[in-house]
Amino acid sequence: MTGPDLMAAFGSHEQWLKVALNEARLAAEAGEVPVGAVVVRDGAVIGRGHNQVERLQDPSAHAEILAVGAAASAGESWRLDDATLYVTLEPCTMCCGALLLARVGRLVFGAADPRAGGVVSTGRLLEGNPYHHRVEVVGGILAAECGALLSDFFRERR
Repeated sequence: MTGPDLMAAFGSHEQWLKVALNEARLAAEAGEVPVGAVVVRDGAVIGRGHNQVERLQDPSAHAEILAVGAAASAGESWRLDDATLYVTLEPCTMCCGALLLARVGRLVFGAADPRAGGVVSTGRLLEGNPYHHRVEVVGGILAAECGALLSDFFRERR
């Protein structure tokens, strides 16, 4: 992808990541770690989620898991190979596994997670995986804004 196609894709990624940022703000308002996610197919949100670990008392209630689950339930199939997951923070190991199992076609994330990110930071779990499913990855979209939301949240907690 080059020239106008690349610029159009970048603009679209920003648009959808801003929707995910709104989800992250909902998490922050509820006292949850502010991570938000949306699943997009054919130009429409088909699943959304934000961290709800504390509210649900469920360590698996990450934004990505909730958004992918909602998208799978909303469609005719749990396979999301034609969908894109937009998430404000690089997914962890557990969420990478969910992306592979759901056959998500593309992942677009905002801020890297040097402590627990399983896509590019602590591992490359989506590459060369045993499921032989390829997930296209685009990282760093609105990274400063996504990272600032997390930094501000933790600064206020200290």
